[in-house]
Amino acid sequence: MESYAPTKAQTRMVSATRDERINACMDRKGFPEWTPAPDLPDLGGTTLTDWRYGIHDAEEAHAYGYHPAPEAQKAYDDALARDQSGNTDRDVLGSCVHEADGGVPRLAVSPLVNRIGGYSYQMARETPEVQKVFEQWSECMKTEGYTYAQPMDAAEDPRFITSDKATELEKDTAVADVACRDKFHVEKTWFDAEASIQEQEISKSRPELEEERADIKATVAKARSLE
Repeated sequence: MESYAPTKAQTRMVSATRDERINACMDRKGFPEWTPAPDLPDLGGTTLTDWRYGIHDAEEAHAYGYHPAPEAQKAYDDALARDQSGNTDRDVLGSCVHEADGGVPRLAVSPLVNRIGGYSYQMARETPEVQKVFEQWSECMKTEGYTYAQPMDAAEDPRFITSDKATELEKDTAVADVACRDKFHVEKTWFDAEASIQEQEISKSRPELEEERADIKATVAKARSLE
């Protein structure tokens, strides 16, 4: 489904063009101090598939457990803290956003692509081949002293989610997690199962998806013409 979604580069380019138009509109309407929201850095995966099936890098697991790298987290938090885009007259901002919409529409993953992606992710987990490697992974983790039914259960352990940084227990768990994933090819098996389901779903909605892909290209082309 990634081929039917805008890339990060496309999304940021269109967003930057829209921001320029909104900024000019806000300035024209008497709010020169308004600034657009900063781009948020990547956190927890750099592509749509990275981290989709969980962690997979042994060195990062040893260093950070299930948490993002501290520098990545700090960059993300700093960007959020700099965001003052909402501190202005909401009606005026809304009118400027509406004006920008008329020139360059927003670019985002469509509801259809999101629906297929969510459906395929869940259905792939239930396929016999994925269930088999989940069971193998679970048994592997038990031999290391950890009890989880499925790979994502470890990353979602409340003891780890509520902690600001990785504890030694979390790091040890993550290292064992990656080793057991690698041993039984969890990520590859899950990916292949999901890709097969997505291919079936794409065949059912190909005309709509191709139309959405064309809309993405048109929006990107319009944004480039205004750079």
